[in-house]
Amino acid sequence: MSDTLDQAVPAAPERSASPRTAKDYASDMEVRWCPGCGDYAILKAVQKTLAELEADPDRTVFLSGIGCAARFPYYVDTYGFHTIHGRAAAIATGVKLAQPELDVWVVSGDGDSLSIGGNHLLHLLRRNVDLVYLLFNNEVYGLTKGQASPTSPVGQVTPSTPGGSLDAPVHAGRYVLGCGGTFFARVPDVAQAQQVEVMKAAHAHAGTGFVEILQNCIVYHDGAWSTVTDKKTAAERQLWCRHGEPLRFGEGGAKALRLNAAALTLEAFTPGVDGEAAEVLVHDAGNPMLARLLCELDEPTALGVIHRRDAAVSERRHHAARPPQRREPAALQELLNGSDTWRI
Repeated sequence: MSDTLDQAVPAAPERSASPRTAKDYASDMEVRWCPGCGDYAILKAVQKTLAELEADPDRTVFLSGIGCAARFPYYVDTYGFHTIHGRAAAIATGVKLAQPELDVWVVSGDGDSLSIGGNHLLHLLRRNVDLVYLLFNNEVYGLTKGQASPTSPVGQVTPSTPGGSLDAPVHAGRYVLGCGGTFFARVPDVAQAQQVEVMKAAHAHAGTGFVEILQNCIVYHDGAWSTVTDKKTAAERQLWCRHGEPLRFGEGGAKALRLNAAALTLEAFTPGVDGEAAEVLVHDAGNPMLARLLCELDEPTALGVIHRRDAAVSERRHHAARPPQRREPAALQELLNGSDTWRI
């Protein structure tokens, strides 16, 4: 494999005078998800994001594992690789090591990422590989007919948990932060404009831009995020985190968050009624402790870019530390008779 991208990948063509549109990134494959599935909205948001980024299809790669979300590479007119269950993170790491200038996106479900692929995802995050990782979280195994997944809440009745799930769920935000992740964002599938905003931020981040998408499975777990997304409750349940801005929510931003220093928790209050405006926390995406507290909030649910910090990028470190090229051995016998032999 060549050390430089330009020797292995065609040079980027000159941009057309007319800007790209979302349709430019739609493949000719029939999109096959259940009618009403949240994946349609995510696909639309991704294609719109690519258009706004003016992404070069010849230098863009989508990789996936197994599951409903894993159909994604077929529906985007770029390079793609539908890999095996839980291994998309590992294969994406290899792609970036081989060709670090490629624009890599990983698409995976909650089961594919946090159960079968949990160990691979851990190493992707700690290495800080420069790519975008989209986790579709519907709290269920959709493709294999609705079994409980690692993110299923306690008590959820499924074919594999007929008496209700007994296990504490894996929390994507805590997992990412615990693995040393440098970027974590969360967004509902129905928030089209915010999806694009968050995906662009993840793409701009130097390292693993991890985005958890709260996605609805209309067949096996319909309404999983309804309290967050329904219009009647959205204002009270959605806390949009933007760096440098006050953490406010509710109608007209009437409510806010403050720190309970004694308990080291965040609590909601109404400034001017049961507290002072000076107590309102301002979001600092670079503060890992605040990010952890925001991830653990249930009501309201923290959305947007919750955590972002600078760190070295894996593939750049590896290429900088690449050892000198070894000479080719003259023959197999030379290897067998080399210095690393022992007599027993």
